[in-house]
Amino acid sequence: MEFEGFVIHHTACSEEGHEHEHWDFMIKKDGSVEVLSTLRQSEYIFIGLEGDFNMGYELMDLQQKTQLFAASKIIIELSRLYSISPLYLFPHGDQCPGSNFPWNALVIYPAGGYH
Repeated sequence: MEFEGFVIHHTACSEEGHEHEHWDFMIKKDGSVEVLSTLRQSEYIFIGLEGDFNMGYELMDLQQKTQLFAASKIIIELSRLYSISPLYLFPHGDQCPGSNFPWNALVIYPAGGYH
């Protein structure tokens, strides 16, 4: 499979398609991860975050930061596995995960380690 990147979503958006079965990985509020048995598309890997992430990183609580860290780890591991740049991150839609979503918090640079 040759993927083009990762699509990021949070369940607080009002758009259709936030049910778990529409996402390859759903990171729950408690930090646990639900994984579908097979990736649903050949172009993108879909990662959902339970809750509202339309805010700056500094405004997030520890639970949300833990969820973002889990997403980062998933992205870096899948980047290695499928030879995808971990920088190829895309929003689910125009309003999801929102204009204040902390995209930089998801980036872990493979050469430099964790940020």
